[in-house]
Amino acid sequence: MSSVLSARPTIEAPRPLLAANERHMSAVRSTPVRVIESQVLLDGSRELVIAHQGQSYHLRLTRNDKLILTK
Repeated sequence: MSSVLSARPTIEAPRPLLAANERHMSAVRSTPVRVIESQVLLDGSRELVIAHQGQSYHLRLTRNDKLILTK
């Protein structure tokens, strides 16, 4: 069975308008930003832990369907 992530297409996220000095840098980055649905990340739970450089970050889904990332 294939994974859920591979079944979903990669969609480029909309980007805010860039300042003139940032336009050059955005042209250098040709890789589109990956978009992953929060439902895929949470997989039915209301919280997950993201490990980053030896630290743990908690991504929580609130009662008001907002996402909060805390250390």
